[in-house]
Amino acid sequence: MTLLLQAAPLLALLLLLATGRMGPLAACGVALALAVPAIAVTLPESAGLPSFLTDATLRAAFLALQPMAVVAGGLLFHAAVQQTADGAPREANAARIFAVTLPMGCFLESVTGFAVGAVFALAALRSMGIGGAVAVALSLQGLVMVPWGGLGPGTSLGAVLAGVPAQQAVALTAWPNAAWIILLTPVMWWLQARAGLLVTGREKAMQALMLTVLAVLLVALHPILPFEVIGVVASGLVTIWALWRADPPRDLKAALGMSWPYILLTAALLGARLVPDPPALRPFDELPAFPMTHVAVVLWVVSGGLLLARRDGLARATAALKRAQKPALAMLLYVTLGRWLAGSGVALALATALIDGKGDLAAYAIVPLGFVSGFITGSNVGANAALMPVQAALGQVLGLPVLLAPALHNFAGAAGAGMSIAGTAMLCALLADGTRPVQVWRLMLPSIALVMLCGTLALIVMR
Repeated sequence: MTLLLQAAPLLALLLLLATGRMGPLAACGVALALAVPAIAVTLPESAGLPSFLTDATLRAAFLALQPMAVVAGGLLFHAAVQQTADGAPREANAARIFAVTLPMGCFLESVTGFAVGAVFALAALRSMGIGGAVAVALSLQGLVMVPWGGLGPGTSLGAVLAGVPAQQAVALTAWPNAAWIILLTPVMWWLQARAGLLVTGREKAMQALMLTVLAVLLVALHPILPFEVIGVVASGLVTIWALWRADPPRDLKAALGMSWPYILLTAALLGARLVPDPPALRPFDELPAFPMTHVAVVLWVVSGGLLLARRDGLARATAALKRAQKPALAMLLYVTLGRWLAGSGVALALATALIDGKGDLAAYAIVPLGFVSGFITGSNVGANAALMPVQAALGQVLGLPVLLAPALHNFAGAAGAGMSIAGTAMLCALLADGTRPVQVWRLMLPSIALVMLCGTLALIVMR
């Protein structure tokens, strides 16, 4: 009975989203209501339910503030650099679709984190007249390098919780992640075809080559560079290549004219990382601080400057912030749900029930559990905070190499976060054309299957 109560919030949420009976916001409201009795039977007797819910909700609001501010800042930046507010859609072709989704999405995600790569990819697809579930699914391809997203805070936290060196652990994570990127090549072709585009044999060969180069760089750079910058370097090089192919500039001056806002933003974001011990808002000691050099602050400052230089800047900013309202609310509700379930011990209880009594076969639960933790919590930080200690302990009990379970959990949790309930609901709200998360997840099934395949093969080969 207890296990059923604990599973009820997630089962109801997934059922409501899958059947389309409710939208993402209403479905999350039902899940939050069902979470209350689940939390009540899970909390220790010494913990009061009202005080826990109040405390967890305040912490969730602080955690959600960061991605909410980043998404709003990303929309402001896009509004600032958009050439025409109401111009005709750019012509869509396979090279452009590929360039703005996987490589460019990964680059922006590596620099900023918080699903900004997918937000920018979706905006670019909308400008080409691509909408519906396939637009969201293509946008989510920009979140296939989440362990290195935002310069890797989730990976750093996971390494601390597992008691392993971050550089070595994420170097191991890179192997199944690189295999996943290469195997996503036909998935990208299929999604582009679903969007109504012709992908020629030559274009397929070039996309396969670029994804292979990205995967090789992801693995090969770890012995050379700090892991925090590897995502930026690897995806940045491939992004330049892909964008140049998709829209060759007339000359270097024209190329700089189109790209200087992005160069400015990237330089500002990386420069902000170099500021030692910046002033920070930190109301909760165990949660990441909100420094004055945070991605959101940089996005708002740079975007504000660009918008001020435009005569219609105020109108653009107003429209962008209006678009951000529904995605922000979705993010707040889903982060609250994830925080309630993780902080109360419900997520841990469900994970323990899944592996209890399975013996050596429990090792094969590491990848699915990691994926589910990211899928529920919506971030690599959340996935690692929720289950990394459990996964690391499971690996030790099963006699696995000390780095293997943490590395696989980091890979699978990050992959789940890239397709998470919260992130998908936020993108559907941003698209605002009636697309529902379940429609997107149907298109993501091949990608999910590849995560399980790559993670399980890595477990078999590396154990």
